[in-house]
Amino acid sequence: MKNRIQRVEEAIKYLPHVRSFGVIGDPGCEGLGTYNMKVYAGALEESGQADMTLIVGDLVPTGTKAYYETICGITETIGKNDVYVLRGNHDTGEYQKYFGRQNYALICNGFAIVVLDNAMRCFEEEGLLLVKKVLALEEVRQAVLAFHIPVPNHFIQNAVSEEEFSKLQASYGPWKEKVAYLLCGHVHSCFVDQVDGIPFICTGGGGAMIEDVSESIRACDVNHHMIHFFMEGEKLCYQFTDIPEACYAGERKNPVIKERLEETVKGELMAHLKYLMFADRARRRGMDKIANLFEALADSEYRHARNFYSVMERPAAFSESVETFIPGEVFEYEHIYKTMADYAKEENAPLTRQAYEGALAAEKVHARLLKEAGDMESFQIDSVYVCPICGYLMTGDGVKERCPVCGGPARQFKEF
Repeated sequence: MKNRIQRVEEAIKYLPHVRSFGVIGDPGCEGLGTYNMKVYAGALEESGQADMTLIVGDLVPTGTKAYYETICGITETIGKNDVYVLRGNHDTGEYQKYFGRQNYALICNGFAIVVLDNAMRCFEEEGLLLVKKVLALEEVRQAVLAFHIPVPNHFIQNAVSEEEFSKLQASYGPWKEKVAYLLCGHVHSCFVDQVDGIPFICTGGGGAMIEDVSESIRACDVNHHMIHFFMEGEKLCYQFTDIPEACYAGERKNPVIKERLEETVKGELMAHLKYLMFADRARRRGMDKIANLFEALADSEYRHARNFYSVMERPAAFSESVETFIPGEVFEYEHIYKTMADYAKEENAPLTRQAYEGALAAEKVHARLLKEAGDMESFQIDSVYVCPICGYLMTGDGVKERCPVCGGPARQFKEF
């Protein structure tokens, strides 16, 4: 089986078959948990449509063998094309053992990519000399200069110094017209700017959680994404592509894995609930340290459940997601909960009957509120109240002195 990750040995490598490449930024600097790696897996699949993939740094949270082996294993299994890597500030340790040279160039069909290591916020002399050498080649008519940490720009302050950028400018200066793009990662967002008259593209949405990076670049306006570069005639062009939340379906197609994941999610959520209920009992007895422990255990089990569920989840697009939850709520109160309440009555099981009838009343409110929230932009309810005794949901004018289902007092309602 061919290796996907290309360990680069020579300073200049010729790839005459490559006329397109995908770019993924910062897949692993916040950790290699399943929830984040699902985004990276989706980015690898999307980037697989190109002739090769370039990861612009921060594959791992820190450069230990275990993290490198994990990210390499995921990449080799899911990657669809040759994957090249440049070093980010988190890619410490034995980076060269896994990926080879830290400064190198790829001479492709119609363009060149010069990979530069500035992970320590400075451009190495080896890389600067390589820029000169590659741009001086007659066959190189346009090039992408790729590095991890941004150069000074109009959007963010998190960049190398002006002095360091001037070194890079000096290296490409005589052939500036050949520099088609400056490309970087590091920032967990994306933006496009003009720097020294050259298009400057920043992308860091290949796995790490998207962050607010400035007043004009907010997390709520940016999705996880990758970039496609491609030749259009004689010109190298690019296009951002969002990575949907329903990305990477490979493993949930295996029926055995899917069944086991569903069982595991149920087990983890049951443990989550058991720990929370014990924490409540401990808190009532004034045993705060024990309660803290069990609340932490409960949160850990929830995170486990989220990771397992994320592998098999295939949500609708966010703007369409709210309405997909309504049928389940309606089915519960019209069929499952009503049927079970009636059965419990016949079987002289009053507590079971009470639990189902109370939940049935709440599920009706759930469905109504979800219908209102279907148009997310016009949803106006600021506060929602939950009865901690039975779970009934109330809003605004619907809040009474006591819960209409179980009679719990308003002073105990939990406000969201």
